[in-house]
Amino acid sequence: MARVTFRSLAVIAALLLGGCGSMPEQIDETAGWNAQRLYSEAKTFMNEGAYEQAIKLFEKLEARYPYGRYAQQAQIEVAYAQYKSGEPALAIAAADRFIKLHPNHPNADYAYYLKGLATFNEDLGLLAGLSNQDLSERDPKGAQESFDTFGQLVKRFPESRYAEDAGQRMQYLVNSLAAHEVHVARYYYRRGAYVAAVNRARTALETYPQAPAAEEALFVLVKSYDTLGMTELRDDADRVMRKNFPNSAYFAGGPKDTRPWWQLW
Repeated sequence: MARVTFRSLAVIAALLLGGCGSMPEQIDETAGWNAQRLYSEAKTFMNEGAYEQAIKLFEKLEARYPYGRYAQQAQIEVAYAQYKSGEPALAIAAADRFIKLHPNHPNADYAYYLKGLATFNEDLGLLAGLSNQDLSERDPKGAQESFDTFGQLVKRFPESRYAEDAGQRMQYLVNSLAAHEVHVARYYYRRGAYVAAVNRARTALETYPQAPAAEEALFVLVKSYDTLGMTELRDDADRVMRKNFPNSAYFAGGPKDTRPWWQLW
């Protein structure tokens, strides 16, 4: 019985191997396509929102025809397709690669812009939207990287069609970064770490002096100095706050309340 079993197994194995050998090879219908056709077909996929298929064709194009304008354009198109696919990390990597390989390319400004957008939107990603968490309350690393990238774009290509929008996004990011510093300063103040609160409030004021969060940074500074008993520094911060924000809501007290304003909060 054992001899029959082994023989049967050998026959089955032979049939399986024979079947695998007779299976037709997968045919690549793009095998004979030139660079122009690969690019054209990939762009069609892009326009249809089929970004994964587009990326595959762009990558085939660059692998087969690594030199010339189609290969260069395919590289930046891959970055855009990854961005639209919701893959910011891959988009950033592709944009970085393009910038490194072609720093003086006519589309280098767009590569910087795309990288900035991908970093910007990565920091504003899905989880933040679901939690309704403010940008200022999260790790500012992504916001800082996005700000730096947009800054490179504006500095290197001031006449770029993307420069104006990049500048506007930089302003938003500055405000968010400043608000983050103040958010951390408040956190330290609430927990009794007044020296740390002073340091973070000062960082916000020194790094982002024109940001709207400067008012609250001064408020934290005055409160922290007062709690620490550093009256001269408190009064200096108070004078700065009164000069720059004379109508601040923090100054509003009751008509008969003669206490200093910082004791009302």
